[in-house]
Amino acid sequence: MSSFKMDSNIELNNVGNMGPPTKGGDKICREADIGMDTEGQPSITSGSDQIRSQWRLMAIVFALFLSLFVAALDATIVATAAPTISRELQSAAGYTWIGGAYLLANASAGPIWAKLSDIWGRKLIVLLALAMFFASSAVCASAKTMYALIVGRALQGCAGGGLILLVHVCISDLFSLRKRSLFMGLTEGIWALAGGVGPILGGVFASLVSWRWCFYINLPISGLAFLLILLLLDIQHEDTSFVDGIKAVDWFGIFTFLGFTLMILLGLDFGGAIFPWNSAKVVALLVVGGLMIFGFIYSEAKVAKHPLIPMALFKKRTNLGALLVVFSHGFTFIGAEYYMPLYFQSVLETTPLMSGILLFPLIVATAVVGVTAGIIIHKTGRFRELIWAGTAILCLGFGLFISFDARTTTAKVIGFQIVGGLGSGLLFEPPLIAVQSQVAQSDIATATSTVSFVRSIALTISIVIGGTIFQNSMDARAGSLRAVGLPASVLNDLSGKNAAANVVLGSTLTNPVWQLAVKNSFAFAMRNMWICYTVFAFLGVAAGVLIEDAHLGTEHTETVTGIKKEKPDTTITA
Repeated sequence: MSSFKMDSNIELNNVGNMGPPTKGGDKICREADIGMDTEGQPSITSGSDQIRSQWRLMAIVFALFLSLFVAALDATIVATAAPTISRELQSAAGYTWIGGAYLLANASAGPIWAKLSDIWGRKLIVLLALAMFFASSAVCASAKTMYALIVGRALQGCAGGGLILLVHVCISDLFSLRKRSLFMGLTEGIWALAGGVGPILGGVFASLVSWRWCFYINLPISGLAFLLILLLLDIQHEDTSFVDGIKAVDWFGIFTFLGFTLMILLGLDFGGAIFPWNSAKVVALLVVGGLMIFGFIYSEAKVAKHPLIPMALFKKRTNLGALLVVFSHGFTFIGAEYYMPLYFQSVLETTPLMSGILLFPLIVATAVVGVTAGIIIHKTGRFRELIWAGTAILCLGFGLFISFDARTTTAKVIGFQIVGGLGSGLLFEPPLIAVQSQVAQSDIATATSTVSFVRSIALTISIVIGGTIFQNSMDARAGSLRAVGLPASVLNDLSGKNAAANVVLGSTLTNPVWQLAVKNSFAFAMRNMWICYTVFAFLGVAAGVLIEDAHLGTEHTETVTGIKKEKPDTTITA
């Protein structure tokens, strides 16, 4: 880690952990004015003591948690309503895109939000994300076609991803490594609340009212969050003019980043589903997107003064291992949260509401263990053992899912979900803490956004690959379904491209042989998905070996964002 030498000739190592501890009921921290000078170099000047009352600190945390809740609710409420939305808007392909558009935009926008908050301050950018989320929720709620809904979901994904990321960045700004692990663990409680309430509300709205209320509900919550953030959030910021901020933006990095992210993910999504894999459209997207990866890496390493994702972050063994674990975990856990309701409704023949209730064991287990992991790190300062345990249990849990078939009992589904949830809950915050322990406080936003990007890209790829496996597997069962005498119209409804929008078809058939054949086909398609997810979970087990232990300090230096207008009397030594 670089060391910073001030004009007082006092050398400061591990700048992110300096400052006096909490005193009495007030949060007292010695700020270091950490920003970027006009030549693009990190700079630090000593700041004044920031005294923030305990009441105000908790009020800020509540406002941040409310912002996280509305974004998390939006990410979870749609899963149980997606089959109904797909059916009412008459778009079977839309089933995958309802989630895919959200996650694709989420993955693409994260690092950009973080860098904008470094330049123009956390408060302004959080408010911008909330305003965008409010507007996009209104677009989704009023959508008359699947195309309009997908556009709204993409905007929601962009804004929601920014909110989720910026909440973690703000917590990292406010608290030391040891203490922030506690609050990051508590974010799992927020996800638990949203994950528990979301699928049930989605099922209630889809079954009893209208799926549009899945989006209308966001409006009052995001409005309240906007007001609280406006009044309460006070992370220090040095005013940056619009012109200076525009000059500091890594425009070429943003262009190449969005280019490779969107092109590759769209290529993966189109391939085999909308266009053949060897079609010119799919090949062009994948090839050009792949080339733009190299352009992005070159820009970040050689050109950008304020890179979106510093390449030096990938040089440390712990960071590399933690990011691989994040990818493995993100790819795996979203498979259960997004596609398990499809299994419930198609094979167990549950209603959207009941499928949300049956998902509750997975959500609760994940959240309880996530909160517990934060407490353990806060008390002990250890995170590596939690990562090792989490990857192993996650692999075991998804391996058990492979046994799900047309005759699986509800008790078995609940028990195996709990096992998977235990492993998943251990892997949300510890890898982030591992990465943050390797960087200075001035790099916290970019480090956090990198972790968020890797997780988001994993979620998006997982949804796409999971959907592709499901569609191809349903097509592979066409012969078996034809052999039992199903009519041609039913066979067409159960083809790969249409099956997700016809999950209730089996329960409407009067012939028990036909019913069982349909259930077996859906179970077969889901089983192939679980095999894929188990393999990726095992990759996390292997990656965890790379992670090294680190000291988590209780001292803290609070970040001050903004672009420096004059270069301070500061030297930097490697």
